[in-house]
Amino acid sequence: MNDQEVISVIKKEKVCSIIRGVEEEKIDKVAQALIKGGIKVVEVTYNTNGASNMITYLSENYSKNFLIGAGTVLDTETAKMAIDAGAKFVLAPTLNVEVVKLCLRYNVLPVPGVATATEALTAWGNGARMIKVFPAGVLGANYIKQLKGPLSQLSIMAVGAINKDNIREMFDAGAISVGVGSEIVDKNSIMNDDFENIIEKAKSIKNQIK
Repeated sequence: MNDQEVISVIKKEKVCSIIRGVEEEKIDKVAQALIKGGIKVVEVTYNTNGASNMITYLSENYSKNFLIGAGTVLDTETAKMAIDAGAKFVLAPTLNVEVVKLCLRYNVLPVPGVATATEALTAWGNGARMIKVFPAGVLGANYIKQLKGPLSQLSIMAVGAINKDNIREMFDAGAISVGVGSEIVDKNSIMNDDFENIIEKAKSIKNQIK
């Protein structure tokens, strides 16, 4: 898949479920719960132990169910690990131009994190066609709307403190997707093996954007 095809899937599905802090042995049950909840785009963050192994596992066993990405990718070494593991897109909370360039070299979509118009334009100028506005829940939906004014060419994923109360306004402001963490995959549910709760939370988030 090229970057535009990946963006198209992300735009169509609208929600990327963030898998963070999940124990490696529970990734299969998490994946099955997300499928039942209607999630089709996921990212495994690199501040999670065994992230590469989980991306590989998902790529080998669930590539027909999910578009699989890597999150919290802060440097080129981690980006290469994620790509080798099978990630189709690479996200970060920050803008690292070298990470953007490496992803493009390997035909993988970079989604750098930005918090200013200068960072957004720098990301675009270096080839990133999708950016992650972070932390969107703190900056607010109006920030996305204002950013899209002069930079209408940007595809924006809103990430950071996204929940059922603000998710709709992110789309209304111009985001094409949202990244959702503990509002879907939360540590308490994982700890208690309450995967039904993950299913219901996923369905709830999906219903917010219908």
